Amino acid sequence: MEKEYQEYSYFDEDPKKGWGFILALASLLLFTFMGIGLDFDEYLQHEGLNIPKGYFYLIFSVDILMILGIVLMFFYRKIGIVLFPVMLLLHFFMHNYYLSTFLYSDVTNLFLFTGFGMLAIIPKWKFFK
Repeated sequence: MEKEYQEYSYFDEDPKKGWGFILALASLLLFTFMGIGLDFDEYLQHEGLNIPKGYFYLIFSVDILMILGIVLMFFYRKIGIVLFPVMLLLHFFMHNYYLSTFLYSDVTNLFLFTGFGMLAIIPKWKFFK
């Protein structure tokens, strides 16, 4: 007696981007823009806070790469899934090291990425290139 085993998939197999996937990326983008807003505020006050201008070239480059990571995730590119959290951690540690500030927007964004990654990104993993 041989039993037939079927492969079960608990995830939807539709490559279509659903509302959950889009809202997950939109929330990541929202908190990324909150971090960019803080960076822009610091840039406007850099003389009073004694922040060198060279720091802002780095931090705004990291901000752009974070947005690029979200865009790449939207287009199902695996590099975006790696790029976004690496740049997010770099952004957090740069603020912590250079300015001694703890950014709750970055920590929240990291928790959203891990939470939504489990719910929205991982089920679509096989469609990522």
